[in-house]
Amino acid sequence: MRTTPLPLRRRVTLALTALGFLLSALFATASIWVTEDYEYVLATELLRGQAEDYGLRLSNGLPAQLPKTHRLSGYTRADVPAHYADFPLGVHEDAASDSLHVGVFDTSAGRLYFTIDLSDIEALEVHLSWVLAGVVLIGTLLAGLIGWYFAGTALKPLRRLAQAVDAMPTEPHVTDLRAQASQDELGQLAGAIDDYQRRLVDADAHEQAFFADASHELRTPIAVVQGATEVMLDDMDGERDPRRLDRLRRLDRGVREMTGLIDMLLVVARRRPLQFDEVDAAAFLREAIAPLQAPEATASPIDIVATGSLRVPQRETLLLLRHTIGKLGWPASGTMLSMRLDGRTLEIATHARDDNAMPLRSDSGGAGALAQRLATQLDWRLLHASPERIAFELPADARIHTTQPS
Repeated sequence: MRTTPLPLRRRVTLALTALGFLLSALFATASIWVTEDYEYVLATELLRGQAEDYGLRLSNGLPAQLPKTHRLSGYTRADVPAHYADFPLGVHEDAASDSLHVGVFDTSAGRLYFTIDLSDIEALEVHLSWVLAGVVLIGTLLAGLIGWYFAGTALKPLRRLAQAVDAMPTEPHVTDLRAQASQDELGQLAGAIDDYQRRLVDADAHEQAFFADASHELRTPIAVVQGATEVMLDDMDGERDPRRLDRLRRLDRGVREMTGLIDMLLVVARRRPLQFDEVDAAAFLREAIAPLQAPEATASPIDIVATGSLRVPQRETLLLLRHTIGKLGWPASGTMLSMRLDGRTLEIATHARDDNAMPLRSDSGGAGALAQRLATQLDWRLLHASPERIAFELPADARIHTTQPS
């Protein structure tokens, strides 16, 4: 199971928190060690001083009585308690009590034993241990809070860089993020993004040049086929074989549709800025239909319901509308075409007039991938797509005003 890595700010905060805990723990350990060592040094010096003093008195025959108090007691080899008799030379802690220290010394008067009770110091050490535990806890929390603040401050340039990258348009363009970053790893990252953007711009320029060449090379043979088809249709006037005429018309429709698809492909791929114009809605829809209409003798009925004005890029919108109408099989299907603009909804539909309507095309029932990409580029939203009806939702700024019919 793949785990999600922690955010960078949390990782920095955890690292500083661990560092704060480590430093606090080292300080507490050092303090306790110093206190213990001080207790040992204090006990050693006190006991050694007592042993030297009483040993000197006893060896010189001066009156001296070893102390017997609750804090300090002295013993000779003869009266030392049995559990101290085997202690080696030096100062030791009594196993029964951490606060009781036993000193064994060889003096001029023989071996002397002294015990001292440092329970007051032991109580102070316990108190100090609790204080140091609080220091560790507070130090760790304080290190975490400071780490969170410092991490946020240190990552501000990175967040600004991320916001600048996020604000970039989808189209490649040259950037200069390096100039806004510091001369460190962040500057290297910004420079890498700048270099990548430059490579994207170069690649996009080569791609646009390819599309321009492809447009010219594709249009030439298609124009030849279309011209030949139109000449053949002109020569078919009075032709008595309807099957040959129908084949030529299907060929002509296919060539025109291929031309429209190439135009849409180039419009979608080249990503040129859209030029918006204000047009009369009804007149614009009639203009979209005009090149597709059959001769008067075989013309299919048209129903256009639209009021007000539209603000649209004319060339791209005409390509989308004509392709959509072709996807519905009009006018070859012999159906009636209706186009209704109601508010921001544009509905294009075909309606069968009789049982002699031609069957639907095998690729009908959708606007097509290229048409959907072009619609997205125009900010149109596809609401419905079926073999008989396709509906789009226009953007809010596409409708300039609506005039109520009289």
